[in-house]
Amino acid sequence: MNIKKKLALAKKLNIAAIIVSIVVFILVLLMRRIKIDLGVDFSFLPAVYSILNTITAILLLIALYFVKQRKIKQHKLFMLTAVISSVLFLLLYVLYHFTTPETSFCKEGGIRVVYFVLLISHIFLAALILPFILFTLIRALTDQFEKHKKMARWVFPLWLYVAITGPVIYLMLYPCY
Repeated sequence: MNIKKKLALAKKLNIAAIIVSIVVFILVLLMRRIKIDLGVDFSFLPAVYSILNTITAILLLIALYFVKQRKIKQHKLFMLTAVISSVLFLLLYVLYHFTTPETSFCKEGGIRVVYFVLLISHIFLAALILPFILFTLIRALTDQFEKHKKMARWVFPLWLYVAITGPVIYLMLYPCY
């Protein structure tokens, strides 16, 4: 595929990434207000999607190792797998929150402050980072490697932070379920 076609494809994919990001943002806003009874107990899902977030963090670290070793094929494989893991996480997270009442943090004292600092930073960065993960992926898929590298330098650590703090928040909330 020539450069013109790749740039045209990138433009279309960017539009799709923006649409997907907006839809996800709207779903996340709605899932706190709308509850749907599907007749299934989804209380097991926080453990599952926390494991997926942990897997994503591990995949990201392995992908970083491979790119530092200039093993681009392996880097690409682990990054695509991290994206798939994150997509699965997101689907299960939305399903859980549309079908299950919220769980409030039940601890008191300093741990409560730590929990809410982690939770607020996690939520803010998760909302912010999604379109940029997609844009970074699009740059790689359309062979815009310099732009990809430039974005990945700041997108990667934020994505990793979100992938790590998610399971930490789950473990802190676990006694409250």
